Amino acid sequence: QVQLVESGGGLVQAGGSLRLSCAASGGTFSSYAMGWFCQPPGKEREFVAAISRSGGRTYYTDSVKGRFTISRDNAKNTVYLQMDSLKPADTAVYYCAARLAYSGTSYFTSTGQYTYWGQGTHITVSS
Repeated sequence: QVQLVESGGGLVQAGGSLRLSCAASGGTFSSYAMGWFCQPPGKEREFVAAISRSGGRTYYTDSVKGRFTISRDNAKNTVYLQMDSLKPADTAVYYCAARLAYSGTSYFTSTGQYTYWGQGTHITVSS
């Protein structure tokens, strides 16, 4: 059983930056592909970014390309989401997710592909 705990959310002005962290425990972190999802107010949870278990492959939804960067430190059992040039439309609860990956290059982009989820961290971007 993998436990995921997100941190780093908060209130930021448009154009600002935040870095989210997701600390994992209870499993071999380097065996898991990781993802970040967001759930804006009144909307469904949606994909933001994904990273392979080795960190060698990443993938982003179009709306965050060039602004967000996903990374991981397998020695620290942590995945990060660096969020720059934030917009009010980025306001949401952000969740990290994990699933076992048998390929070192696989990443996953849909909620149904992930097994474990964190509790979420709120981000509010003011205009």
